[in-house]
Amino acid sequence: MNGVRLQPTSTAVHRGWRRTLGELPSALLFLLPTVAVLGTFNFYPALYSLYLSLFEWNGLSPHREFVGLANYTRLLASGEFWNSLRVTLLYAGGVTLLALALGLLVAVLLNQPIRGQALYRVLYFLPVITPTVASGVVWKYLFDPTQGVVNRGLAEVGLEGPSWLSDPSWALVAVIVVGVWKRVGFNMVVYLAALQGIPKTYYEAAQLDGADSWQQFRHITLPLLAPTTFFLVVTALIDAFQVFDLVYVMTSGGPLGSTDVLGYYLYRQGFRYSELGFASAVAYVMFALIFLVTVIQFRLTRGGQDDA
Repeated sequence: MNGVRLQPTSTAVHRGWRRTLGELPSALLFLLPTVAVLGTFNFYPALYSLYLSLFEWNGLSPHREFVGLANYTRLLASGEFWNSLRVTLLYAGGVTLLALALGLLVAVLLNQPIRGQALYRVLYFLPVITPTVASGVVWKYLFDPTQGVVNRGLAEVGLEGPSWLSDPSWALVAVIVVGVWKRVGFNMVVYLAALQGIPKTYYEAAQLDGADSWQQFRHITLPLLAPTTFFLVVTALIDAFQVFDLVYVMTSGGPLGSTDVLGYYLYRQGFRYSELGFASAVAYVMFALIFLVTVIQFRLTRGGQDDA
């Protein structure tokens, strides 16, 4: 009997199908509440937004004018859109890279047997669960050019701090700093869980071969953390492309559009200018950009793993 695989008979297959079909109504009954909620609050609004992007509508008038792809062509010809896209890419790149590096560094340090380890983890994760609006208000006061703690600290070491949130050269930097502060704790927790899942035998074998700490980190830790890094990059980019509340509280898109991210641009078009059709087009362009970045990142990561 060794090496012989028994094939299921047609009777057994039919019996299995009948059992599955008999359980289908019960399964659908249990899934119905979840499907109803997702359909009402996720799928329907997404499809309706796509439909709305083909119209010109102010959100109140009973009449909607069908304009086809005019909203999209207008969007691509808008200088404000390209400025918002540039600002969003700068913000997303800065927050993603800095938060990844700092999150990994903190995770590696907190993975060591140090006193007060649990307390440090809580403190680093605290910004993640702090409401973004409250964080933005606090940081707005911290970046105040005359009374803020940041410029006072710089003055103590002989440096003159800029007008962070009113200077077009520094406003986006300040927002990126807060975005990184909000993101590091999440990256730290995920990286820490991944680090604790790496078998110790790998490091022990590397030590026997004479590898130092940096070589172990480079050739063992980083490759084994690649799937985790991919997950964090994708989620960070999605989060960064959708940033709105932080910019709304700290700068309102200014000064001179230096922090006018796509999320705030969408809000301004839809709820200040009452152009909901155009705002829906902005939303779908944002979705297309996020999807494109995710696909590219997935292909690059999978290609690197295949080469390895």
